[in-house]
Amino acid sequence: MAESSKRNIPIKLGDFSVIDTEFSSIRERFDSEMRKMEEEMAKFRSELMNREANFFESTSSTTTNAAVPQAARPKQNYISDISSPLIQEDGDSKVLKLRFDVSQYAPEEIVVKTVDQKLLVHAKHEEKSDTKSVYREYNREFLLPKGVNPESIRSSLSKDGVLTVDAPLPALTAGETMIPIAHK
Repeated sequence: MAESSKRNIPIKLGDFSVIDTEFSSIRERFDSEMRKMEEEMAKFRSELMNREANFFESTSSTTTNAAVPQAARPKQNYISDISSPLIQEDGDSKVLKLRFDVSQYAPEEIVVKTVDQKLLVHAKHEEKSDTKSVYREYNREFLLPKGVNPESIRSSLSKDGVLTVDAPLPALTAGETMIPIAHK
């Protein structure tokens, strides 16, 4: 009974010209958009490389270096050229000054330490009573510049709960260094 209600409907194969043209135009539009995107990305990469080259050229060149080719100029210390609100002058040297808002934590709940080249600030507050339970945790990680001596890092906590961490930056000498040649 179920077989007698079944009907075969003939499908004419081979005449999909409307569908084929629609899909081919979609493909052409897609390829066109991809080409535009690749051109924009190439332009962006080129502008980015030019900006980077101009940045390093402008930070290391002076009026007396104008006639000297860039490759022949001495390399400058990148730390001395960095302009950042985190780096401040401290007499003759520079100091990395970091601030953390830990006002929701008691001083004994705050830990500042270094692990390898990372500065870690961790604070944890737990409060339990019969009616409520409060748990807060604060974690910040900061990658220190190479050469920072972990033993020279100092921290202080203000009355309003701002933790300040000062890390003296290494005094890197610019100029030339003679490399001895070992004779065999």
